[in-house]
Amino acid sequence: MLLKNKKYKSLICLLFCVLILAALVLPLNAQTSSNPKEVYIGGTLFGASMFTDGVPIVSIDVVETEKGAKAPAHDAGLKVKDIIKEINGTPVTTSEQITSFITKCEGGELNVKVLRGNKNKTVILKPIKAKDGVYRAGIWIRDNAAGIGTVTYIDPETLEFGGLGHGICDGQTMSLMPIRRGSVSEVELVGIVKGKSGIPGEIKGAFKGEKTGALVKNTNTGVYGIYTSLPEGIVKEKIQVATKNEIFEGEALVRTSVSGKPEYYKVKLSKLNLGAENGKNFVVEVIDERLIEITGGIVQGMSGSPIVQNGKLVGAITHVMINNPTMGYGIFIENMINE
Repeated sequence: MLLKNKKYKSLICLLFCVLILAALVLPLNAQTSSNPKEVYIGGTLFGASMFTDGVPIVSIDVVETEKGAKAPAHDAGLKVKDIIKEINGTPVTTSEQITSFITKCEGGELNVKVLRGNKNKTVILKPIKAKDGVYRAGIWIRDNAAGIGTVTYIDPETLEFGGLGHGICDGQTMSLMPIRRGSVSEVELVGIVKGKSGIPGEIKGAFKGEKTGALVKNTNTGVYGIYTSLPEGIVKEKIQVATKNEIFEGEALVRTSVSGKPEYYKVKLSKLNLGAENGKNFVVEVIDERLIEITGGIVQGMSGSPIVQNGKLVGAITHVMINNPTMGYGIFIENMINE
C-alpha cells in the first residue's frame, strides 16, 4: 500500500511539472503567432551587380593549334559549373587573374583547385599554344553579373531587404552564381517590352549609378542585402507577413513599378503547393487589364514584385509562363523571410 502511494505521488508530481511547463510555453507560442513579423512592402525596381566567389566555368571548348584541335581543360578533368578557387596556391576571384596565369605559363603545368558541388578538387591543367601564338586552356569563364529586379520587402529596423524571389543564375549553365560581393542601385524606367506567347517581355531600365546598398546573399529564394537608406517609392507603413497557411486561392494584389512608380494591380492565385521550395509555390494570373495593357502580363524585371492578400504580404512573383505571359509563378514570403 505504501509503495502504491509513492507511485501515485510520483505521477502527480510529474503531471504537475508538465502543467507548469505548458503554462510557460503556450503563452510564448501564442504571442509569436499573434504578432507576426512586420516589414515595409517593396515594389520598387533595383539594379543588382555582383562579383562571384571564385570564377565559374560556363563552357568547355577546344583550342585550335597548328597540329589540330586540342582540349586541355577536358583532358585535365575540368567540367562546366566547376568554380575555380585557386591556381598554383594563389586565390583567384577574377577572369583577368585566370587569363594571366594561362597566357603566361609558357606551356607549363598549372595546379588548379576547383569547387565541384560541395567538394574541393585539384587538377593539373596544361595550357597549349593556339594558332595565334597565345597559350589557351579551352575554358569560358564568368566572374560577374548585373540585372534589374524588384524589391519584395525591407526590414524597418535594419533596412535589410529581399528581392527577386529567385537567385541570379548564369545564363549558359543556369546554375546559381556564388556571390563574393555585390551592390544595389536605384533604377530609372526606360521602357517596357510587352510579353507575347513564346517571347518573354522585359522591363528596360538604366542604373542611376549611385550605390544605395550592398548585396550579400544570392540564393534559390532570392537575393538579399542591406540598404544605406530607404529607396524612393517605399511605403513607410508596416505590413504583416503572412504564413503560407494563411494564403488561399483567389484574388490578390501585386505591387510593381511598370508605370514609373509602384502601383497595385489585380491578380489571381491558384494551385498552392505548400511543400515546393523552388520559387514555384503557386500560380499567379494577371487579371488587371491595366497591367496587361502595359506589359502583356508578367515580364522580366517584375521578379520580386510583392503580392498582398487580405492586407498581408503573402509572396512575390518569380517566373513567367513563356507560352502565356498573363500567368506565372510566385514564392511564399515565408520562404523568403526564413532564408
